[in-house]
Amino acid sequence: MAHLYLSASQKSSGKTTLSIGLIREFHRRGRSVQPFKKGPDYIDPLWLARAAGGRACHNLDYHTMPVEEIRGDFQRLLHTSTLGLIEGNVGLFDSIHVNGAGSNAELAKLLAAPLVLVINAQGMGRGIAPLLLGYQAFDPELWIGGVILNKVGGARHESNLRRVIEHYTDLPVLGALPRSAELAIEERHLGLIPSNEAMAVETTIEAIHRAVVATVDVERVLELAERAPAPPSETASRAPAWPRPEARIASGETAVRIGIAQDEVFGFYYPDDLAGLARAGAELVPFSPLADAALPAVDGLILGGGFPESRMAELEANRSMRESIAAFIADGGVAYAECGGLMYLCQRLHWGRQSRAMCGVLAADVAMHDRPQGRGYVHLRETDAFPWPGAAASDICAHEFHHSAIVETRPDWRYAYDVLRGTGIDGRHDGIIHHNLLASYAHLRDVGAVNWTGRFVDRIRSSR
Repeated sequence: MAHLYLSASQKSSGKTTLSIGLIREFHRRGRSVQPFKKGPDYIDPLWLARAAGGRACHNLDYHTMPVEEIRGDFQRLLHTSTLGLIEGNVGLFDSIHVNGAGSNAELAKLLAAPLVLVINAQGMGRGIAPLLLGYQAFDPELWIGGVILNKVGGARHESNLRRVIEHYTDLPVLGALPRSAELAIEERHLGLIPSNEAMAVETTIEAIHRAVVATVDVERVLELAERAPAPPSETASRAPAWPRPEARIASGETAVRIGIAQDEVFGFYYPDDLAGLARAGAELVPFSPLADAALPAVDGLILGGGFPESRMAELEANRSMRESIAAFIADGGVAYAECGGLMYLCQRLHWGRQSRAMCGVLAADVAMHDRPQGRGYVHLRETDAFPWPGAAASDICAHEFHHSAIVETRPDWRYAYDVLRGTGIDGRHDGIIHHNLLASYAHLRDVGAVNWTGRFVDRIRSSR
């Protein structure tokens, strides 16, 4: 199956812009495009999924997934499409390990993916030649199939760059995008504005698509993707740890209804997590903390990540929903909240000069800060107080991205996790336990040994 990897020399070089434009063009041509994103990320995948006509983008992450699962998920999803496009993160060779373990280069080789290198060419001239020669020589096993120049200053600048690259390297220039404010997706403290809240998303995607089609040799890019070796026959990424819903129902167990917050504020969910909840026997019932008056009739509750600070006045104004959520948890309803969901459950949210009332479930305020309070990969270990049945097979690999922090923690709080690496609530703990609520800054993924979805559903079932 055709597939392609887009990476760059450094972050913020334009990978997402190019990926959005190419995916939309391939989709327009009738291709069933499967987007992938390397690493933990919610926002870029939302844009890539929209560009692909709604096909969910899946994350491939060395921190949370063993190599066998990365390869298996990639093969399984690629076999259900006609073309796969993987967008890298950070720089091509960037890694915390001196040997490059877990880098984009290693993932591209693992997936036998031809690679297009995106270069932010702003201010560059002849110096682009040693940069590209160095990238080629640094890992000769890597298949760099071409270069796309981004933020080119004009026709003269482009011509000079092309002449230099042609003279000193054997890499084809597959395109050159000019600097343009029209192609910029608005950014926020954690990256791009999510497509579930951005105004005129389709207008932005279409503008990017037009620019990419006008300046990139799409035929040559597609030809490169077609030259990728076919992946081996589909293999199971991981045997489901929990019986499928039909198996549960056949054995006398009924599906549990889980309310899941999904609107312009809350929307950070991994598609494999949603699939894991369904496998465990959950019926997901979307609701909007922003617009709905009250919770639907549900057995459990999930409040995922998002940006509550961006609509804090409207969240405060929806008092009936805040009271409905608080009552559900006070009555013993099983609930799980991550990051933005945790913020929404606090008493008040402070940001700059604003202070707004939230749900008041947790007896603490939360405040936004200019600098990240926790960002990156985390390692957690479950405490004896962890509330869900079963046990983690090992220490938990997760991630956190938050500019907020609890203003003052309470000495009587119980925690689900000890933080071995990361920040969490206070640098040592994460996962506040309150009644049947678990609220944490860490974002879990139902991959590897972390089968949180089945354990959560079983907790709801046992409480009914």
